[in-house]
Amino acid sequence: MLTSAPLSALSTGSRPLPCLCRAAAYPLNEVCSIPLGSHDATSPRLALRWLRERTQHITDQLDAAYAQPGLHWLTDEAEHERALAYLTSGTGYQLTLYDESTRYVLLAYPAGATP
Repeated sequence: MLTSAPLSALSTGSRPLPCLCRAAAYPLNEVCSIPLGSHDATSPRLALRWLRERTQHITDQLDAAYAQPGLHWLTDEAEHERALAYLTSGTGYQLTLYDESTRYVLLAYPAGATP
């Protein structure tokens, strides 16, 4: 499932907007999430690169049927451009993957904004 997470737009002029990137697993029937990584990217393009790398790592570990949405996202250049446009304009971007027992959430958002 692909969703955008609207966040406060931050004005930076012509400089690239730094982004914070996070990935976490949310097991069903659990109270706490499991962090799967984080990264402070210096630009939206580097944030997108990190999202792609983490998505590949997660899909590599999922059963084939559950990996398909992530694998499709990895090859969807139009969606990558959409994500880049969101991040460049100061809006967060979120990708959510599922398997039978866990929800995996990957997100990138402008530094200084609250996810």
